[in-house]
Amino acid sequence: MHIFITGIAGFLGSNLADYYVNKNYKVSGCDNLVGGDRDFVNPKAIFYQGDCVDLDFMTRATKGVDVICHAAAYAHEGLSSISPTLVCNNNVTGSVSVFTSGIRNKVKRIVYCSSMARYGNIKVPFNENDLINPVDPYGVSKVAAERILQILCDTHGVEYNIAVPHNIIGPKQKYDDPFRNVVSIMINLILQNRKPIIYGDGEQKRCFSDVKDCIYCLDKLITDPNIVSEIVNIGPDEEFISINELYKLISNKLQFNQDPEYTDERPNEVKHATCSSNKARKLLNYQTKVPVSESIDKLIEFIKKNGTKDFKYNYMLEIDNENTPLTWKNKLF
Repeated sequence: MHIFITGIAGFLGSNLADYYVNKNYKVSGCDNLVGGDRDFVNPKAIFYQGDCVDLDFMTRATKGVDVICHAAAYAHEGLSSISPTLVCNNNVTGSVSVFTSGIRNKVKRIVYCSSMARYGNIKVPFNENDLINPVDPYGVSKVAAERILQILCDTHGVEYNIAVPHNIIGPKQKYDDPFRNVVSIMINLILQNRKPIIYGDGEQKRCFSDVKDCIYCLDKLITDPNIVSEIVNIGPDEEFISINELYKLISNKLQFNQDPEYTDERPNEVKHATCSSNKARKLLNYQTKVPVSESIDKLIEFIKKNGTKDFKYNYMLEIDNENTPLTWKNKLF
């Protein structure tokens, strides 16, 4: 089987490529290297540098492929209310280009990595059959791509599955991006002896998922012939932790005995967000094998090994007003 992975130089995509290379699959993929690192691409995988938005490029790159896993995204939920054109162009137009190229090349299956942002501000835990209500452009963009995938695949006879991973952490995660990845941001700052900045009161609650616990679930959605046309949450629902509690856990591990700083909450941030794992347990035999504390240890080791980095403000702030977080406007990280 030939598996093509978009975002193959990124966090999830590179880990997924490693998994399939180790299983002796033929693996190829693309990345525009905006949020990825060429060094993360497995040397046994075929790499194409380019942007998913480019349909001609995608059509060439996916020729002869059996399955596409679309893991590439501008996964900047908070930034999407400030730079919506950037995020939506990639997540909607880019996704449609990927789906179209796969259908052109008669792939058997397309697996799309969506986001828990699809659910929005509804009762927790989020279930796959809930009436969804995304509250930011990022969430809306992911739902739009989901729906377009369903329509195109149903029309043209291509199998699909939709994975909903959430708050993934682990080695190869980008830790110099000031707009996303709260665990990585905190570790990178503390290792520089700098205080992390927490938005709002810090009582936002999340479940964090080790990348390894996502990979084997994605594998079933990609390769299992009996799992088709499913939307499945991937990740834990046991360790519901606040950002304040997360900071205490990380600071204790790094022996950083200082209080964090606090700033205004970000626009449209959902207070409590966790997904039910019940469907994944039944359909994918999901179980949380790596607890959050162990995942953080692995990420600390990865950042220490690779060295701390200055944060890169690579994305233009399309809307600059009183709602734009000062952390981004004034480059406080």
